[in-house]
Amino acid sequence: MTTETDFRFDGGATWLNLLATQGQSFGTRPVERIGTPEAGRRWLGLVGFGVDGELSADDLDRLVRLREALREMAMASVAKREPDPEALAQVREHASRSAGALWSGPAPDGVPLDAALAGIAVQALVMLQGPDRELLRQCAEVDCRWVFLDTSGRRHWCPSPACASRGRVRAHRARQGAPSAD
Repeated sequence: MTTETDFRFDGGATWLNLLATQGQSFGTRPVERIGTPEAGRRWLGLVGFGVDGELSADDLDRLVRLREALREMAMASVAKREPDPEALAQVREHASRSAGALWSGPAPDGVPLDAALAGIAVQALVMLQGPDRELLRQCAEVDCRWVFLDTSGRRHWCPSPACASRGRVRAHRARQGAPSAD
């Protein structure tokens, strides 16, 4: 079962943290952190989008599809290429739904799922069209490749200690095995 500590909140923005709900996305065994409607609802609540009611399997599927569309857009931005038109259309569609419900404040029982997804999509579109897009970096670990916000401009790996540790060990071994310059 997923616990709060399994979720990553160090990506620099809610939409980037959504990308981290699947770890090792490009490895042989991706880690799905929102694999159940309950886990998806818990994640939404932890990022400030407590949704009213329970999530259905279809609701979870919508959240996961938004995540994957955002992943494509984030990776396209880092690679300085145009995103897949279907991913862009999907994110724009989410952004256009119920965005107004966010500004009226959450109801005591939470916000509609459409409003939560709209808020996440709007945040992504604003960042991807503004100057902060230049601060997006992709983790150098081949099985991770998480896109995160790097305000230092010096990071090679995502904030995960595991990625940084593996990357540093690999770089050290490469230096040790490299012929000397003598």
